Amino acid sequence: MNERDQSPIVTIAFLAALSDGRTTPEEDKELRTTLGKLGIADVDAVAQRGTSDPATLKQIAARLSDDEARRKAYETALVVCNADGSLNAKETDFLNTLRNALGLDPATTAAIEASAAGLAAAQAAPKIEVGTGQPPSDEAIDKQILQQAMITGAVELLPDKLATVVILPLQLRLVYQIGQHYGQRLDAGSVKDLAATLGLGAAAQAVEGVVRKLFGGLIGGAANVAVTFATTYALGQVAKTYYAQGRRLSPADLKRLFAQFQEDAKTIFPRVKDEITAQSKSLNLKSLLNT
Repeated sequence: MNERDQSPIVTIAFLAALSDGRTTPEEDKELRTTLGKLGIADVDAVAQRGTSDPATLKQIAARLSDDEARRKAYETALVVCNADGSLNAKETDFLNTLRNALGLDPATTAAIEASAAGLAAAQAAPKIEVGTGQPPSDEAIDKQILQQAMITGAVELLPDKLATVVILPLQLRLVYQIGQHYGQRLDAGSVKDLAATLGLGAAAQAVEGVVRKLFGGLIGGAANVAVTFATTYALGQVAKTYYAQGRRLSPADLKRLFAQFQEDAKTIFPRVKDEITAQSKSLNLKSLLNT
């Protein structure tokens, strides 16, 4: 796979993110910002023609250089579609149309589709054990945040093509646990809203993560571990501050804190980098969502 494959694969990832039919204006803006960071200037014309239009997808597929690139394009779309849980009908239709446009035999994609479906289903009800009574000490919560940041960083080192699918669920579970520690009544929507305020929507994060992993040095994939570690660490620290203060911080305050904690994480990362690498050697994707 070569550099000419970058644009069509990123475009396919973008269309995969739109395919569920539920993208809000805020999420759409976030996706376009992500695409800009990945070097794609304008995909409006493609998006306007529809995410399941066979002609559009065939035109994009024709730009891919070889069979490996076509497989990578499908795997990327599969990860993005499964990033926020099990597929809906529109996502399923999109993937079927894309597979046909790429000329892939369903038998050759069945195994990775089954794995993706299993990971997506595991997101629905992660095991969460929260103690009652007084919240733990700041030191204990800080330790939990650091441990989870290290785990999500370690996920980035896994060779499994689907590894990116589990990162956002792990981050959201951390937010939920921290909120519960401070006596906050939370549901999936409120946790996702906090993450989205900080620019951590499932689709955009999945697009950026899987494409960086695919292209490595072409678009900065070597920094994935550090970026994911910093993102998780900052999200956890923001959640701690936000819920400890009774959810009274404004979106602007949350974004300012997030940026501040990301900078803090950059100074911490060199001290834990080797431990993250060691953790990656014993991780199991599906079990991460059930422990």
